[in-house]
Amino acid sequence: MNQDSSRKLQTATREKLRKLNSLRGRQVQPGEFWDVVVVSAADRSQKESYELQIREKTDRKELPLGVQFKVFSDPPGPKIGNGGSTLYALQQLNDIYGESLSRLRVILIHAGGFSQRLPSASALGKIFMAFPLGEPIYQMLELKLAMYVDFPSQMKPGVLVTCADDIELYSISEDESVQFDKPGFTALAHPSPLHVGTTHGVFVLDPHEKSSSSDVETISCLRFLHKPSLNKMRDSGAVCKGQSGLFSVSGEEFVYTDSTYYFDFDTAKSLLNLLKELGPLDCEIDAYGDFLQALGSKATIDYTNNTANVTKEESSLVEIRQKIFHLLKGTPLNVILLNNSKFYHIGTTSEYLFHLTEDVALRAELGLLNSAFSLRETSETPGCCVMCSVLDPSCSVGAGSVVEFSRLGEEASVGSGSIVSGCWVGPGLSVPDGAFMHSLCVNHQDKIRFVTVFFGINDNLKHSVDAPASMDELKLCSVGLSQCLSHWEIKNEALRFSGDASSCNLWNACLFPVCSDQQSSFSVSLKMLQAVLSGSTNPLPKDTKLMSVQECLQSKNLEEMLKLRKVLYTDITQRRFSS
Repeated sequence: MNQDSSRKLQTATREKLRKLNSLRGRQVQPGEFWDVVVVSAADRSQKESYELQIREKTDRKELPLGVQFKVFSDPPGPKIGNGGSTLYALQQLNDIYGESLSRLRVILIHAGGFSQRLPSASALGKIFMAFPLGEPIYQMLELKLAMYVDFPSQMKPGVLVTCADDIELYSISEDESVQFDKPGFTALAHPSPLHVGTTHGVFVLDPHEKSSSSDVETISCLRFLHKPSLNKMRDSGAVCKGQSGLFSVSGEEFVYTDSTYYFDFDTAKSLLNLLKELGPLDCEIDAYGDFLQALGSKATIDYTNNTANVTKEESSLVEIRQKIFHLLKGTPLNVILLNNSKFYHIGTTSEYLFHLTEDVALRAELGLLNSAFSLRETSETPGCCVMCSVLDPSCSVGAGSVVEFSRLGEEASVGSGSIVSGCWVGPGLSVPDGAFMHSLCVNHQDKIRFVTVFFGINDNLKHSVDAPASMDELKLCSVGLSQCLSHWEIKNEALRFSGDASSCNLWNACLFPVCSDQQSSFSVSLKMLQAVLSGSTNPLPKDTKLMSVQECLQSKNLEEMLKLRKVLYTDITQRRFSS
């Protein structure tokens, strides 16, 4: 991106943050903001935890007032994907608001799921992930609302659909606006290198319509490709050449990729009819791939049989996709080309670390800090991030590391490229490089207990093997699981897997000790991690109860976790005020 485009993006982003700041904690006027903010949740437990956090944020005046915040959970049973969540959210909105729904501007943020690729967000949700900016500190919810703060006033009643783990930044000139006023679907489109298109949705535009080189332009889309190959992009006419804010060299190739989309209320009625026709869902539907591929004048039914990008293939999926295709076929798909825009995904540990500590562009655009709302009298380590934490002056935090909602005692240290979340690191303790450590509060045998889970930053928690016999294929910090057990003097046959015993992975492996307090929980787990990394032996005390991440989430004590954060918040506020 050239310097002029980058500067414009930074200025526009800071202005959006300023606008949301001016709305936080005050009553919004009609038409000034969203009428309803909907957050989707995976199940009833997640719904209750989201509602509790939104209530606390509203009480602390961190959100605009006078806005309806709703959390809708997916129905019990099979996973239904964000497409299924969209349909059920519309159903629940319709039940609550009836005819008046057609006069409202709604944003629907998909935040269901258990964040297995960024487990520090698993208990409280990705939508409540903290960012090092704002006072009070921003979480992803405020960031999403800030980035779209200009949309409600430029939007006919309808629904804007977005996800909880990405950020879209854009700039337009003062005499332009992003308008959602056309029938059917209207999607935001971002110029992206071709390789990015292979992992996103890609728009095939009508070549007769694209004319201007302005920052924003709305044109019709012929078809939508979902995670296409390079050849597919070329053969379909999706590849553009020329100039945009991102691609300043004339003739450089790029594609327009997806992020967020809007649909009007006539389309919402069609989607509600679709849910009636489908009945109870028994498979995952994608709000992007399965809805948008049905749209545009050149859409074909071929995609309904392509299950290459499906996580879990169900027999009913093809039939459901065909019904979606026939019901939505002919619905217009308009695309708003945001020529000076960027799309950031923050859904994995490595993306999270990179964007919060190393990504010079995003740090400049959002104004991210090294230390936000923390007590950290020690000198700033360049390229690290400390949020809502209390650190002794003698502590050190390595470059590329994130410390959040934690306490670090005297002479404690965190290596480089690590995540420490919700932990109490005792005096003199040393977190290794590339480590992930996260303390959770759980209910165990009618008592409040603590479990600190630990992994290597790049460990794959979702990779499953068929039976415990194959568990050495599971790697914790690049060490086979049976070898890890030997370091802790646990017999292989004593290892338990929670949930479905035929599917064994790091997510449901019961490896993490249950302790009576936050500080001892951290130190016991740290010793286990150090034993694996050093090849030494660290036998666990007899009768130590071990839990999996999955079990921790099933028995999490959210009120206690939020209470600990509140104590930190008060501690930081009082000590800053007194100093």
